[in-house]
Amino acid sequence: MRKPMIGVLPLYDKGKDSYWMLPGYMKGIEEAGGIPVILPMTADRDVIGTLAESFDGFLFTGGHDINPRIYGEQEEEVCGELCEARDILESVLFEQVVQLNKPAFGICRGLQLFNALLGGTLYQDIPTQRGSDNQVAHKQEPPYTLPIHHVYIEKGNALHQILGKESVSVNSYHHQGIKTLSAQLAAVAQAEDGLVEAVIMPEKKFILAVQWHPEFSYQVDDFNFKLFVQFVKSCESEVCGDIRK
Repeated sequence: MRKPMIGVLPLYDKGKDSYWMLPGYMKGIEEAGGIPVILPMTADRDVIGTLAESFDGFLFTGGHDINPRIYGEQEEEVCGELCEARDILESVLFEQVVQLNKPAFGICRGLQLFNALLGGTLYQDIPTQRGSDNQVAHKQEPPYTLPIHHVYIEKGNALHQILGKESVSVNSYHHQGIKTLSAQLAAVAQAEDGLVEAVIMPEKKFILAVQWHPEFSYQVDDFNFKLFVQFVKSCESEVCGDIRK
C-alpha cells in the first residue's frame, strides 16, 4: 500500500524571515507510517487548492496566536505575536480540507484555529481573561516531554476510542484557548479546570485537534503516538481510520 503523503503547515520565524519545523511533527508522522512534506507559505488560492487536492491529509502545527479578527474581536495587549501569512494560508486550506473531507490533525494553535474558523471564540490570554479559580498551569518550562496536568476524556467518545483511556497526563505550552466552542465541533477532552483540550468535527472523517503537544512526547507516552498512528491511518483510504465509525 502506498504510504500517505501528509502536508505539514510550516512554522515561521519573523526575525529570520524563514520557514522552520520542529522534528517531532515530521518524525511522528514518519514513525506512524506516513510521508510528511512541509507546505509552502503561500496566499495563492489556486496553489492552496492544488495542495488540498494533492495531499492525503494535513497536520496543522502549533505556533503563533490566532488573529482575533478571525473570531470577531479586537486585538488586545495580552494577545501574543501574530502571523498574517499563516492565518491566510491555514484559513483557506482548512476551508478546502473541510469541503473535501480530507483528514486534518491540529496541535495547539491548530485546535484554536479550527475553533475560530468554525465560528467559536478564544481567550486571547488565559491567565488574565479566564480568572484564577481552579486554573491549572497551561504554559510549562522545558523539558516539554514531561506532563504538567491531567486531561479527562468522556468514555465512549472518539478520542476515548483512539486512546483507550479516560484520563491522560499531558504537557502544555499555550496561553490562548477555547472560550466559546464552535457549534460544528464537539469537545472530547477537558483539563482539570474545564478548559477544552481536544475537539473533533463529528460530521467529518477525521478532523481532530488537541491542545497539548504530542510532537514533543510521542516517544515517551504511548497514547500520544496513537494520535499520530490514527491520523496517518485515516489518510490511507476512504474507510480506514474514520473516527465516525
